[in-house]
Amino acid sequence: MIFDEIELLLNNAGAKAGYNEKFSVTFSNLPKVCDFQCNDCFAIAKKLGKNPYELAEEVTNAVEENEDFLFEAVRPAFINIKLTDKKLAKIGQEFLKDERGGVPKHSQPQKVIMDYGGANVAKALHIGHLRSPIIGESLKRLYRFLGDEVIADVHLGDWGLQMGLTELQLYLDGRLDYYFKGGKEEKITLEMLNNAYPKASARKNVDEDFKREADDWTLKIQSKQEPYFTIYKKIREVSVKEIKKHYSELGAEFDLWYGESDAQDYIDKAIKIIEDKHLSRVSDGALVVDVAVEGENIPLPKTSEDEVQRYKNPMPPAILKKYNGGVLYATTDIATILMRNEMFKEVDRIEYVVDLRQKNHFTQVFRVCKMAGISPDEQQLVYIGFGTMNGKDGKPFKTRSGDTIKLEDIIDMLVEKASEKLKSNGVEYDRNLALTIGVGAMKFGDLINNVDKDYIFDLDKFLTFEGKTGPYLQYTAVRINSILNKTGLASAEDFTINNEEEREIIKSILKLNSSYEICYNNKSLSPLCLATYNLASAFSTFYSNINVVNEKNESKKKSYIALLMLVKNKLEQALNILAINVPQKM
Repeated sequence: MIFDEIELLLNNAGAKAGYNEKFSVTFSNLPKVCDFQCNDCFAIAKKLGKNPYELAEEVTNAVEENEDFLFEAVRPAFINIKLTDKKLAKIGQEFLKDERGGVPKHSQPQKVIMDYGGANVAKALHIGHLRSPIIGESLKRLYRFLGDEVIADVHLGDWGLQMGLTELQLYLDGRLDYYFKGGKEEKITLEMLNNAYPKASARKNVDEDFKREADDWTLKIQSKQEPYFTIYKKIREVSVKEIKKHYSELGAEFDLWYGESDAQDYIDKAIKIIEDKHLSRVSDGALVVDVAVEGENIPLPKTSEDEVQRYKNPMPPAILKKYNGGVLYATTDIATILMRNEMFKEVDRIEYVVDLRQKNHFTQVFRVCKMAGISPDEQQLVYIGFGTMNGKDGKPFKTRSGDTIKLEDIIDMLVEKASEKLKSNGVEYDRNLALTIGVGAMKFGDLINNVDKDYIFDLDKFLTFEGKTGPYLQYTAVRINSILNKTGLASAEDFTINNEEEREIIKSILKLNSSYEICYNNKSLSPLCLATYNLASAFSTFYSNINVVNEKNESKKKSYIALLMLVKNKLEQALNILAINVPQKM
């Protein structure tokens, strides 16, 4: 909003000076010199054959007199803009009164289905399952905050080969005798599944007959043959209960708990649509769709940033049915898009928050859906690929023995490390408090990075109470709440600007507000994380230099309290978008 105000003044001044060109404004690159700047005089002067600095002076001199902004032309041809203390106080008042803190909603909100979470049934959740719910949950909250209607679907992996592998291994281990031979039923447990799947997964890589039998077993499940389908439902029930528990601890909330299996009834319909449009062909007994675009090159993953980019060409065909009639992930994902468009009308976007390594898969799926008209032309299919969590050695984070770390072990590590920090601060053991701080630390450590980048998973660094960390932001909010509890509340009308520290806080809030739209467009929460940290840092400077509780001047004290209320609101607002809770104490 403030950009609109400044640009209106500048453009009116430009017109008054005889220029029809448009002037735009950005935050200043030199915040100690000015708050905003306009760099357009260079290009406009070149176009008109004028001296850039003289043009900047003409426009600046033509700005109508006002009490909110100070305009200055500086060499070589910048227009610097500063906010007056009176304007900063007005902004503070407006933001404190506004329940949204000055962040407008989109004028044309969209209907969005978000696919994130993606845990696989029958497999133990591990560290590789962390980024999708962390990133997806925050993006969902951001979209809703800005006005979009968002439907969040966990989209469980519950219909693929891992189901056949798990059931077959349980059968070979004698755990399913009741279903095939009679006798006493043995209850399927999570421990059974955690043992069966890894054993079967390893065996399929060295035993071709076992792999083929698992394929056939999977087909029987997908055909809903008994007792295979009943066993499948029991496995799914046990797994989903555990998945819900862990996602709840991570603060991930879903509207739909659908899986690949829920798209089963749409598979034949999707394939018929594709076949009726003559898009498919048979290749070595499999049904495929050619999706390659002429002349395209598919980039191969780099092993290092310095490596020369290499390519493979072309995109391989999407496989809809295997040699034995079984379906694959591409088939269920295509059927799921069909299901979503039939269940939820006029969906503007469907977004997937998944591992970067699935990029080719989703390229194939999206192309088939567009070619077949399963996804309307105007609908956006969006792939948001994320990098991996690496250890301090730069390699994917694993246990010392080389095994992938389970999610429940990660959560235990977070609680243990956070408890140690709290103990050093004199706070007694409280698992819920430690979980809030530990999970918040991990989330901020993830989200401050660009989504598509790998990053180092360093709990010691994440859990420090200083610097760009989740606990630092949580602690700042806790500290402000403590001060407000001691001093009481003030009103927005008490807002005045008394010093440079207050100026910096209001300017930090303006930048924080602008970061929401940047995050929305970039599909990354990094700008919001950085802007929230900068606000907390500006408050820390204020807190170090000004004693609010002992301030003798009543007018100043009320103004300080109003400022604290605003900072508290803005921090909690931002942390809520990041799905980071503010504890009562730290």
